[in-house]
Amino acid sequence: MKPTRALPLAALAAAIAAASQAQAETETIRVATVNNNDMVIMQSLTSEFEQAHPGIEVDWVILEENVLRQRLTTDIATGGGQFDVMTIGTYEVPIWGERDWLVPLTDLPDDYDVDDLLTSVRDGLSHDGTLHALPFYGESSMLFYRTDLFEQHDIEMPEQPTWEEAHEWASRIHDPDNGVYGICLRGKPGWGENMAFVSTLVNTFGGRWFDEEWQPQINSPEWQEAISFYVDLLGNYGPPGASSNGFNENQALFSSGRCAMWVDATSAAGRIYDARESDVADVLGFSQAPVAVTPKGSHWLWSWSLAIPASSERQDAARQFITWATSRDYIELVGEREGWTSVPPGTRASTYEDERYIEAAPFASFVLEAMQNADPTDSTLEPSPYVGVQFAGIPEFQAIGTQVGQMVAAALTGQMPVQQALDNAQRSAERAMRQAGYYD
Repeated sequence: MKPTRALPLAALAAAIAAASQAQAETETIRVATVNNNDMVIMQSLTSEFEQAHPGIEVDWVILEENVLRQRLTTDIATGGGQFDVMTIGTYEVPIWGERDWLVPLTDLPDDYDVDDLLTSVRDGLSHDGTLHALPFYGESSMLFYRTDLFEQHDIEMPEQPTWEEAHEWASRIHDPDNGVYGICLRGKPGWGENMAFVSTLVNTFGGRWFDEEWQPQINSPEWQEAISFYVDLLGNYGPPGASSNGFNENQALFSSGRCAMWVDATSAAGRIYDARESDVADVLGFSQAPVAVTPKGSHWLWSWSLAIPASSERQDAARQFITWATSRDYIELVGEREGWTSVPPGTRASTYEDERYIEAAPFASFVLEAMQNADPTDSTLEPSPYVGVQFAGIPEFQAIGTQVGQMVAAALTGQMPVQQALDNAQRSAERAMRQAGYYD
């Protein structure tokens, strides 16, 4: 047997150089996203993207919603450049786009089919008619309920429920001794947590964030009535510790059969209709979000989207990732791998024309209608100067909404009366708007 010959020095050097070049040509993009189920699925499919794009690797940062917003806002405002792809929403995109913090998405490939994106979602992610983010999933809000409990208590769901009816139903069904609560609602403080729901409640009770002169209206009679109703309803007929529950916590409660009703994002429908994920899949009912004195603003319009910060040094690789993750091919991939109830909803018209999705998701047309009917330009009974259903589309709202959310949570836990909480929130909002120069 001949002895193994050592690799010549020249060949060894060439091999090392080739390996170094290959490593240098591989880019790692850092993607920051929220810990919602659709994003967890996206992370699980990373290998599919990396196989199709061999020069790109993905590093994930997955955070709870409030933490994600805080980190991304700080990073983009300072040009920190920590992330190449940011998961942000309909509130941030127009504001950050106007400040040139986001890369305009003007040169998308033809096969991406921009015209297939739902108009309401596309408009919400644009500034001056140019997309600055691509929608990963979109949502409105709706009422989920357990049909078995409604039948047991001889309750028939009307086409358009009211909050007065929801209160009465919750009082009849509430059975904490057997682990069933009349209703679950968001209580965790945050402008995108409890205030996403509370804002729609205030809207339908006739309230608004600001009048036409940008004066805060947070301690108005309409807010007082709405928040008093909320505190009473959730305090008496909600689960214990409701002030700690956001979207994910309430989804877990409802899926395990512990909530008779839940008003929240339409994007939850797929998961709680999936028997692999939900104990109530076979008794799931759904209806429009309840109304009070007006239907205006009773259900929200939101899209979690993927955007590229201008501070990213890997913008081309980031663009390849966000076009992949929001494409028709990605929806097809999720449908085949995870089931059609798991595909990202609320972004593409073609999803709602696909017979496989329609057959798997009986709520599909209902969700589409809710999203199409939500009007962020006309969401309040009295005129208001802002665009947005569950938020006011101005930079100052994030801080104001967070502060108000903390006050509302304090009222929910009984730390202070509703009126005191709203008076405190009003003073805080007035101070913020005055400092921002909206008035003297």
